[in-house]
Formats: sequence, C-alpha cells, structure tokens
Amino acid sequence: MADPAAFADWLRGRGAALALGGVVLVAEEGLSAAIAGEAAAVLALEAELQALPGLADLPLKHNACERRPFSRFKVSVKREIVAFGVPGVKGDATDTHVSPERWRELLDDPDTVVLDNRNSFEFRLGHFRGAVDPGVAHFRDFPAYVEAHRDAWQGKTVAMYCTGGIRCEKTAAWMQAQGLKVAQLDGGILNYFARFDDAAADWQGECYVFDKRIAIDAASRETGTTAEQVFTDPADALRLARAKRLDPSGA
Repeated sequence: MADPAAFADWLRGRGAALALGGVVLVAEEGLSAAIAGEAAAVLALEAELQALPGLADLPLKHNACERRPFSRFKVSVKREIVAFGVPGVKGDATDTHVSPERWRELLDDPDTVVLDNRNSFEFRLGHFRGAVDPGVAHFRDFPAYVEAHRDAWQGKTVAMYCTGGIRCEKTAAWMQAQGLKVAQLDGGILNYFARFDDAAADWQGECYVFDKRIAIDAASRETGTTAEQVFTDPADALRLARAKRLDPSGA
C-alpha cells in the first residue's frame, strides 16, 4: 500500500458514512479488517475496496452475528499488520494455502505436524484436534519456537492455522525460507467453521475472536464466555483490559 495514512483517512470517512463498526489495521504490506454493520453497508464498502488498485482480489469472509460486535470503527496505521519480529519478512509464500477440505485430510496424516499459529491463551480456549501449542505469549515469540523444532520437522508437512489467516501469511513465507514444507489453512479457523456444518468434529472447545463476542463455537455462534473467563492469568491483565474496552456498555 503506497500511502497507508491517506488510505486510513479515507476508510475512516467511509466507515462513518456507512455507520460501520470494526477494527482495521493498515500498513505498507496491506490491511487486515474485521468490519460489521448492516449487510447492505458492509457490501457497499467491500465493493469500494475491491475497486481500488491492488485490492481487486481482496479475500472476504462473512459471518452473521446476533448482535453488533464492535462499538466503534477504529482504523490504525501500523509498521506491520502483525508484529513478527523478523525484519524483511513479507506475506508472499507460494503454494502454501490449502482448502478446508484438504485441511481435514491433513489432520489425519501421520506425516503432518498441526501447528497452532496463535497465542497460548487462544489455544487453551480451543484448537484443532491433534494440534501443537507453541506456548507463546506473543506472535513475535513464534520464530524462536520454530527454530527450536525445525530439524525435527524436516520431511514432514507443517500445517498451520490461525483465526482468519493473517498471522499464517507472514509465518508461512518465513518458514518456507527455513526449508520447511508448509501448509496454511486458507481463511483460517473462521473459514473452516463456515465451510463445514460438522466442524465441531475437528475442533475442540471455543474460538477466541477479537470483538465483543469474545468466543464462538464451531457453528460460529457466540458462546457467552466472558473476557474474565479467558484471561485468568495476571500476566494477561492488559489483554483483559483491552477486551473489556471492546464492550464499554457491558451489553
């Protein structure tokens, strides 16, 4: 993205005009967005975004909500969409995306390591069956875990997943450069839930989402789990405060 600040200003204006809520991160490497509102307004913004240079193939995922998941529309300009901690890494991995159908096959493949590309608090709440928890508190800690296990993973497929696919985009490119065979779940957990009515057969627990809902089940339904139930470790006090700010009304 040539001018992230100018794009962010434009997007804030469109969000206000369309009465949208959401969280959008913008950087030179691209954007990540979770946007909610009336269906017609969301579709209108999607059409405007895909009409912009370089965004014609912007991947989109839809999920119906019982209540508005965001209280405001926040657009932030970042140096990186997600802080990976390795300079120069771009989300440009080749031939790593796999469909939900192929992912289901990989879950039963003995030559596959299923790796959760999220933070440990997310893994504890829920994960794919057979998945490995890297035990990281922050995404920037992930490279050290991979480097410690790289030799043991040679000759295997490392199948990674995250909530919506953004974190895996960056990780997959870097892991390919480390000589690993990588597969990433296209569209992440949310896409898997949307694809299969029986996704619960492969998913254990709930999935943390970064909005008022806090957590959803494998049928994409809000579970009623609270931020206080997720963030029980005193070390997660900042995350708890951020989660509570998503819903200042408590409704």
